[in-house]
Amino acid sequence: MLRPIENIFDNRDYPDLLVGLGDPDDAAVWRLDDERALVVTTDFFTPVVDTPYEYGAIAAANSLSDVYAMGGTPFLALNIAAFPPELPPDFLGEILRGGAEKAREAKVVVVGGHTIQDKEPKYGLIVLGFVHPEKMMTKGGARPGDVLLLSKPLGFGTTTTAIKGQKASQTNMNEVIEWMTRLNRDAASLGVEFGVRGATDITGFSLLGHAWEMASASGVGLRFKWEKIPFTSGAMRYAKDFIFPGGASDNRLYFSKNVHFIREMEEYEELLLFDPQTSGGLLLAVPPANMEPMLQRAEEIGQPLWVVGEVTAGKQIEIV
Repeated sequence: MLRPIENIFDNRDYPDLLVGLGDPDDAAVWRLDDERALVVTTDFFTPVVDTPYEYGAIAAANSLSDVYAMGGTPFLALNIAAFPPELPPDFLGEILRGGAEKAREAKVVVVGGHTIQDKEPKYGLIVLGFVHPEKMMTKGGARPGDVLLLSKPLGFGTTTTAIKGQKASQTNMNEVIEWMTRLNRDAASLGVEFGVRGATDITGFSLLGHAWEMASASGVGLRFKWEKIPFTSGAMRYAKDFIFPGGASDNRLYFSKNVHFIREMEEYEELLLFDPQTSGGLLLAVPPANMEPMLQRAEEIGQPLWVVGEVTAGKQIEIV
């Protein structure tokens, strides 16, 4: 689909475009001067939960995450939405309120946007942020020896699918909503503070899909330790029942050629690593000398971080 436009824009014509054309990163970055660059992104999706307010908050947190994944600080946003005309007006208001209050929590102002009518609700944000050009985090910044840290557990896709099928417990539902509405702000701030240059957020392409993007862009391999990977409390139960969104199978079909399972895995365990996440955590490649100070600082500010693996000199992803 994109092939007809691949030669319209040439990187050489845009010397201030630091990240964008040809890069697999989470947002575009445009240099303003030696101290500042503009980070620009957009994201929106259909509801993943039944409550309008939480849907709006999750969509906003997810959109903001792409700026955080680049090490940026968001400051301005626009709504982008599509709503069925028969949806009650108070539902629409609650979706927008959820997004606005989550943006305010991030110290971001929503200044307008655009809305159309559609058969299914869709909501998200266009987000602008700032980043120092020398302190960007990108998918191409991982180096062999870096330690891999994850800032949120996995299991959002299988749990939200269980919610849609009315098979999820209220406890599991509340847990996954709390994680999805959590901003990646503090995790990103820690990454910048402790010299992280390789990072991405874990969303629709799953842990292994986005990990492969990072490995490919950095020219490295990644090794994950299965027992160290965190999951939400209901994820294993729903996975064993093969309650997954369709994207999990799509991700496995597309990315599995780049993954070597050294550990013998059940099929549902593999699918959990290909499970699409909504508003997932950051995967950070931390220089080994900075890992312990970063973990200590994270504990002080109440930011969860899990050590899940390491960057290798290989050319594929390994699960051990």
